[in-house]
Amino acid sequence: MADIMNIETKKRLIEANWRMEELNEVPFIVEVGPMHMGTKEFYNNPDAEIAWAEDHARKREGVYDYGFPNIKPNQGINIVAGAFGCACKPNDEADPWVECIIREENVDDVYKLKIPDPVNNPYFEQAWKHIEALQAKSKIPLRVVNVPSPLVTASLVWEYTSFIEATLVYPDEVHALMEKITEATIGYVKEMFKRITNLYGVSHEFWYVPKEMGIRVSDDTAALLSPNLYREFGVKYNAMIAKEFGGIVVHSCGDVSNVAEAMTEIPGLKGLDFTIPQVQSWEKVRDVVSGKMPLCLRHFYWDHLDDGVTDFAAYSKKLIDFFGRKGVFIQTSKPTREEAIALGEELHKVLSK
Repeated sequence: MADIMNIETKKRLIEANWRMEELNEVPFIVEVGPMHMGTKEFYNNPDAEIAWAEDHARKREGVYDYGFPNIKPNQGINIVAGAFGCACKPNDEADPWVECIIREENVDDVYKLKIPDPVNNPYFEQAWKHIEALQAKSKIPLRVVNVPSPLVTASLVWEYTSFIEATLVYPDEVHALMEKITEATIGYVKEMFKRITNLYGVSHEFWYVPKEMGIRVSDDTAALLSPNLYREFGVKYNAMIAKEFGGIVVHSCGDVSNVAEAMTEIPGLKGLDFTIPQVQSWEKVRDVVSGKMPLCLRHFYWDHLDDGVTDFAAYSKKLIDFFGRKGVFIQTSKPTREEAIALGEELHKVLSK
């Protein structure tokens, strides 16, 4: 059995991988259990959130990987949309559901929207109170609160299907909305950095992403756009965020094959993070990313329920054989502690030189 590394060693190796340095082992994480989201149970419930984090840490005891304890301050990917006036309804299934406020019949209302105050807006205020409570009740470091890309927030504020169509039909109105959302997102992240005094990393996901990377955003809407539309509505506004924070790491679920190249054009881009089983053309990602910037490749156990993959170690080995080792991170999961311990040992064998 491999000796489990201490936190400082893990941080040092992870930081080296973000710098694209040569390592003897591809860093990897094995999480335990189902996806952790801002459901009713955890939304604005610091005691439940801390209990979950402590329980997850116990379940991961004995797992050889590059993860270490942290708390996710679940507020949902909807937080900036909520600050703009969208009603957000907590539920038992996922992050709060969002009621859009812009549709095709009221597109001119984008010009009436006011940029929310990052300190006093009710949705941001509840996030700050949640952070304060978590830090008062626990010494475990905090991830950042969810940071949606401007595209994701826009697709929540503006009815989703109508928004995708609007990038072609109402580009001026979309740009007007995106500019406001980007300014609001920057203000929100700045205020959050002031309030999190025990920071784990600049991502709301489990990977430790050092502050030198700027900020990690979720950009799932990107997979629905053409390369040129992403250049117009994704690259531009992500670049503004990267400039403000000294870099950006972009995550996107879905098939990002067609926009991967456009993503690499974001000035200040420090890395990409993809749910790789959903990507149909690995070649398109490899040809524009591999060896040039850090690449986090995610495949959780629920991503494989319908594709017949059962050997996660072999699948992870297939990933590094295809994408190379330089700057690559592997993120996966198992339902139980016992399975996670076993997978950690298997990954140590196949991801080491």
